[in-house]
Amino acid sequence: MSGLDDLFARCRSEGRAALVGYLPAGFPSYDLAVEALRAMVEEGVDAVEVGMPYSDPLMEGPVIQAAHQASLDAGTRQADVLRTVEAVAATGAPTVVMGYWNPVHRYGFRRWAQALKDAGGAGAITPDLIPEEAPEWLEACRDLDLDPVFLVAPSSTDERIGVVGRTNRGFVYAAAVMGVTGARAEIGAGARTLVERVRAQTPLPVAVGLGVSTGAQAAQLASYADGVVVGSALVSALQTGGVDAVRRLAGELAEGVRSPVPA
Repeated sequence: MSGLDDLFARCRSEGRAALVGYLPAGFPSYDLAVEALRAMVEEGVDAVEVGMPYSDPLMEGPVIQAAHQASLDAGTRQADVLRTVEAVAATGAPTVVMGYWNPVHRYGFRRWAQALKDAGGAGAITPDLIPEEAPEWLEACRDLDLDPVFLVAPSSTDERIGVVGRTNRGFVYAAAVMGVTGARAEIGAGARTLVERVRAQTPLPVAVGLGVSTGAQAAQLASYADGVVVGSALVSALQTGGVDAVRRLAGELAEGVRSPVPA
Protein backbone atom coordinates (compact mmCIF):
# COMPACT_ATOMS: atom_id res chain seq x y z
CA MET A 1 0.00 0.00 0.00
CA SER A 2 1.16 3.51 -0.77
CA GLY A 3 1.14 6.45 1.58
CA LEU A 4 -2.03 7.72 -0.08
CA ASP A 5 -3.70 4.31 0.32
CA ASP A 6 -2.83 4.34 4.00
CA LEU A 7 -4.09 7.88 4.42
CA PHE A 8 -7.49 7.33 2.85
CA ALA A 9 -7.92 4.06 4.75
CA ARG A 10 -7.16 5.83 8.02
CA CYS A 11 -9.53 8.70 7.26
CA ARG A 12 -12.24 6.22 6.32
CA SER A 13 -11.76 4.42 9.65
CA GLU A 14 -12.15 7.80 11.39
CA GLY A 15 -15.37 8.48 9.50
CA ARG A 16 -14.10 11.56 7.69
CA ALA A 17 -12.67 12.87 4.45
CA ALA A 18 -9.00 13.60 3.89
CA LEU A 19 -7.88 17.21 3.49
CA VAL A 20 -5.44 17.84 0.63
CA GLY A 21 -3.76 21.24 0.47
CA TYR A 22 -1.91 22.83 -2.46
CA LEU A 23 0.76 25.52 -2.73
CA PRO A 24 3.27 26.14 -5.54
CA ALA A 25 6.94 25.55 -4.83
CA GLY A 26 8.98 28.72 -4.61
CA PHE A 27 6.09 31.08 -3.87
CA PRO A 28 6.74 33.68 -2.64
CA SER A 29 10.19 32.16 -1.99
CA TYR A 30 11.56 28.68 -1.46
CA ASP A 31 11.83 29.08 2.31
CA LEU A 32 8.39 30.63 2.79
CA ALA A 33 6.73 28.03 0.60
CA VAL A 34 8.24 25.22 2.66
CA GLU A 35 7.32 26.96 5.90
CA ALA A 36 3.73 27.43 4.74
CA LEU A 37 3.41 23.83 3.53
CA ARG A 38 4.71 22.50 6.81
CA ALA A 39 2.34 24.79 8.70
CA MET A 40 -0.57 23.35 6.72
CA VAL A 41 0.37 19.85 7.85
CA GLU A 42 0.73 20.99 11.46
CA GLU A 43 -2.79 22.42 11.34
CA GLY A 44 -4.42 19.25 10.01
CA VAL A 45 -3.84 19.02 6.26
CA ASP A 46 -3.51 15.29 5.59
CA ALA A 47 -1.79 15.27 2.20
CA VAL A 48 0.07 17.93 0.26
CA GLU A 49 0.18 18.92 -3.39
CA VAL A 50 3.38 20.77 -4.27
CA GLY A 51 2.71 22.82 -7.37
CA MET A 52 5.32 22.74 -10.12
CA PRO A 53 5.56 26.31 -11.45
CA TYR A 54 4.89 26.48 -15.18
CA SER A 55 4.73 29.35 -17.65
CA ASP A 56 1.44 28.26 -19.22
CA PRO A 57 -0.76 26.62 -16.54
CA LEU A 58 -3.95 26.44 -18.60
CA MET A 59 -6.11 24.85 -15.91
CA GLU A 60 -5.27 27.46 -13.30
CA GLY A 61 -7.16 30.64 -12.50
CA PRO A 62 -5.56 34.06 -12.00
CA VAL A 63 -4.48 33.51 -8.39
CA ILE A 64 -2.42 30.40 -9.08
CA GLN A 65 -1.24 31.66 -12.48
CA ALA A 66 0.20 34.74 -10.78
CA ALA A 67 1.86 32.59 -8.12
CA HIS A 68 3.41 30.36 -10.79
CA GLN A 69 4.81 33.37 -12.60
CA ALA A 70 6.16 34.93 -9.41
CA SER A 71 7.85 31.66 -8.52
CA LEU A 72 9.44 31.37 -11.97
CA ASP A 73 10.53 35.01 -11.85
CA ALA A 74 12.22 34.26 -8.53
CA GLY A 75 14.25 31.54 -10.24
CA THR A 76 12.43 28.38 -9.13
CA ARG A 77 13.55 25.31 -11.05
CA GLN A 78 12.84 21.59 -10.98
CA ALA A 79 15.53 21.05 -8.35
CA ASP A 80 13.69 23.47 -6.06
CA VAL A 81 10.39 21.65 -6.61
CA LEU A 82 12.02 18.37 -5.64
CA ARG A 83 13.73 19.93 -2.62
CA THR A 84 10.32 21.22 -1.55
CA VAL A 85 8.83 17.74 -1.88
CA GLU A 86 11.64 16.33 0.25
CA ALA A 87 11.16 18.96 2.95
CA VAL A 88 7.40 18.44 3.14
CA ALA A 89 7.47 14.64 2.86
CA ALA A 90 9.73 14.64 5.93
CA THR A 91 6.66 15.65 7.96
CA GLY A 92 5.12 12.26 7.23
CA ALA A 93 2.27 13.66 5.11
CA PRO A 94 1.91 11.99 1.69
CA THR A 95 3.29 14.52 -0.77
CA VAL A 96 2.53 14.64 -4.49
CA VAL A 97 3.54 17.03 -7.24
CA MET A 98 0.80 18.80 -9.20
CA GLY A 99 2.39 19.62 -12.50
CA TYR A 100 1.96 20.02 -16.22
CA TRP A 101 3.56 17.46 -18.48
CA ASN A 102 5.88 19.57 -20.62
CA PRO A 103 8.44 20.32 -17.85
CA VAL A 104 8.49 16.63 -16.89
CA HIS A 105 8.96 15.61 -20.51
CA ARG A 106 11.85 18.06 -20.91
CA TYR A 107 13.47 16.82 -17.71
CA GLY A 108 13.09 13.22 -18.82
CA PHE A 109 10.11 11.46 -17.30
CA ARG A 110 12.01 8.40 -16.03
CA ARG A 111 14.73 10.57 -14.56
CA TRP A 112 12.07 12.83 -13.03
CA ALA A 113 10.12 9.88 -11.61
CA GLN A 114 13.27 8.58 -9.95
CA ALA A 115 14.07 12.03 -8.56
CA LEU A 116 10.52 12.32 -7.20
CA LYS A 117 10.81 8.91 -5.55
CA ASP A 118 14.21 9.80 -4.09
CA ALA A 119 12.70 12.98 -2.62
CA GLY A 120 10.04 10.96 -0.82
CA GLY A 121 7.19 11.88 -3.14
CA ALA A 122 4.10 9.66 -3.21
CA GLY A 123 3.08 10.40 -6.79
CA ALA A 124 2.08 13.07 -9.26
CA ILE A 125 -1.09 14.73 -10.55
CA THR A 126 -0.81 15.60 -14.25
CA PRO A 127 -3.81 17.74 -15.27
CA ASP A 128 -2.96 17.98 -18.97
CA LEU A 129 -2.09 14.33 -19.51
CA ILE A 130 -4.47 11.45 -20.24
CA PRO A 131 -3.73 7.77 -19.55
CA GLU A 132 -3.76 6.77 -23.22
CA GLU A 133 -0.84 9.13 -23.88
CA ALA A 134 1.18 8.08 -20.85
CA PRO A 135 2.19 4.39 -21.18
CA GLU A 136 5.86 5.00 -20.40
CA TRP A 137 5.02 7.31 -17.51
CA LEU A 138 2.68 4.69 -16.07
CA GLU A 139 5.38 2.04 -16.43
CA ALA A 140 7.84 4.25 -14.57
CA CYS A 141 5.28 4.81 -11.79
CA ARG A 142 4.70 1.06 -11.47
CA ASP A 143 8.44 0.38 -11.35
CA LEU A 144 9.00 2.99 -8.63
CA ASP A 145 5.74 2.50 -6.70
CA LEU A 146 4.54 6.04 -7.39
CA ASP A 147 0.85 6.92 -7.64
CA PRO A 148 -0.20 8.47 -10.98
CA VAL A 149 -3.30 10.64 -10.61
CA PHE A 150 -5.41 11.80 -13.55
CA LEU A 151 -8.46 14.07 -13.43
CA VAL A 152 -12.13 13.75 -14.26
CA ALA A 153 -14.69 16.54 -14.61
CA PRO A 154 -18.47 16.89 -14.92
CA SER A 155 -18.05 16.75 -18.70
CA SER A 156 -16.20 13.41 -18.57
CA THR A 157 -18.02 10.50 -20.15
CA ASP A 158 -18.57 7.31 -18.18
CA GLU A 159 -16.06 5.67 -20.49
CA ARG A 160 -13.44 8.30 -19.66
CA ILE A 161 -14.15 7.98 -15.94
CA GLY A 162 -13.75 4.21 -16.25
CA VAL A 163 -10.34 4.57 -17.93
CA VAL A 164 -9.13 6.96 -15.24
CA GLY A 165 -10.54 4.74 -12.50
CA ARG A 166 -8.63 1.73 -13.83
CA THR A 167 -5.40 3.69 -14.33
CA ASN A 168 -5.11 5.91 -11.27
CA ARG A 169 -3.53 4.89 -8.02
CA GLY A 170 -4.06 6.61 -4.69
CA PHE A 171 -7.27 8.44 -5.60
CA VAL A 172 -9.26 9.97 -8.42
CA TYR A 173 -9.13 13.78 -8.62
CA ALA A 174 -12.63 15.06 -9.44
CA ALA A 175 -12.84 18.68 -10.61
CA ALA A 176 -16.13 19.86 -9.12
CA VAL A 177 -16.80 22.57 -11.69
CA MET A 178 -15.95 23.30 -15.29
CA GLY A 179 -13.39 26.01 -15.91
CA VAL A 180 -10.16 27.11 -14.27
CA THR A 181 -9.20 26.88 -10.63
CA GLY A 182 -10.23 29.50 -8.13
CA ALA A 183 -12.11 29.96 -4.86
CA ARG A 184 -15.87 30.19 -5.32
CA ALA A 185 -18.77 31.29 -3.19
CA GLU A 186 -20.54 27.97 -3.78
CA ILE A 187 -19.44 24.47 -4.64
CA GLY A 188 -20.51 23.30 -8.08
CA ALA A 189 -23.90 21.63 -7.96
CA GLY A 190 -22.59 18.72 -10.02
CA ALA A 191 -19.93 17.69 -7.51
CA ARG A 192 -22.05 15.09 -5.72
CA THR A 193 -23.26 13.62 -9.02
CA LEU A 194 -19.68 13.42 -10.29
CA VAL A 195 -18.55 11.62 -7.13
CA GLU A 196 -21.39 9.10 -7.58
CA ARG A 197 -20.45 8.55 -11.22
CA VAL A 198 -16.81 7.94 -10.31
CA ARG A 199 -17.73 5.51 -7.54
CA ALA A 200 -19.79 3.53 -10.01
CA GLN A 201 -16.60 2.94 -12.03
CA THR A 202 -13.86 2.42 -9.43
CA PRO A 203 -13.28 1.55 -5.77
CA LEU A 204 -10.61 4.25 -5.51
CA PRO A 205 -11.23 7.19 -3.15
CA VAL A 206 -12.60 10.31 -4.82
CA ALA A 207 -11.11 13.69 -3.87
CA VAL A 208 -12.98 16.79 -4.99
CA GLY A 209 -11.25 20.06 -5.84
CA LEU A 210 -11.69 23.41 -7.55
CA GLY A 211 -13.52 26.07 -5.59
CA VAL A 212 -13.24 25.20 -1.90
CA SER A 213 -12.33 28.22 0.22
CA THR A 214 -13.99 27.86 3.64
CA GLY A 215 -14.41 25.37 6.41
CA ALA A 216 -18.15 25.26 5.73
CA GLN A 217 -17.55 24.29 2.10
CA ALA A 218 -15.04 21.66 3.21
CA ALA A 219 -17.64 20.23 5.60
CA GLN A 220 -20.21 20.17 2.81
CA LEU A 221 -17.93 18.23 0.46
CA ALA A 222 -16.72 15.94 3.25
CA SER A 223 -20.27 14.64 3.67
CA TYR A 224 -20.02 12.72 0.39
CA ALA A 225 -16.43 12.84 -0.94
CA ASP A 226 -13.42 10.89 0.29
CA GLY A 227 -11.14 13.89 0.00
CA VAL A 228 -11.34 17.68 -0.19
CA VAL A 229 -8.68 19.52 -2.23
CA VAL A 230 -7.96 23.21 -1.55
CA GLY A 231 -5.57 25.32 -3.61
CA SER A 232 -6.43 28.87 -4.65
CA ALA A 233 -7.73 29.87 -1.21
CA LEU A 234 -4.47 28.79 0.43
CA VAL A 235 -2.41 30.59 -2.22
CA SER A 236 -4.46 33.76 -1.64
CA ALA A 237 -3.99 33.42 2.11
CA LEU A 238 -0.22 33.14 1.70
CA GLN A 239 -0.13 36.10 -0.66
CA THR A 240 -2.19 38.41 1.53
CA GLY A 241 -1.45 37.27 5.07
CA GLY A 242 1.66 35.16 4.99
CA VAL A 243 2.24 31.88 6.77
CA ASP A 244 0.03 32.85 9.70
CA ALA A 245 -2.96 33.26 7.36
CA VAL A 246 -2.23 29.88 5.76
CA ARG A 247 -2.09 28.33 9.20
CA ARG A 248 -5.46 29.82 10.19
CA LEU A 249 -7.19 28.75 6.99
CA ALA A 250 -5.71 25.24 7.13
CA GLY A 251 -7.02 24.87 10.67
CA GLU A 252 -10.49 26.00 9.61
CA LEU A 253 -10.52 23.60 6.67
CA ALA A 254 -9.27 20.73 8.83
CA GLU A 255 -12.06 21.34 11.30
CA GLY A 256 -14.51 21.32 8.40
CA VAL A 257 -13.52 17.90 7.06
CA ARG A 258 -13.64 16.53 10.58
CA SER A 259 -17.17 17.87 11.09
CA PRO A 260 -18.99 16.97 7.86
CA VAL A 261 -22.47 18.26 7.24
CA PRO A 262 -24.96 15.34 7.37
CA ALA A 263 -25.57 14.09 3.84
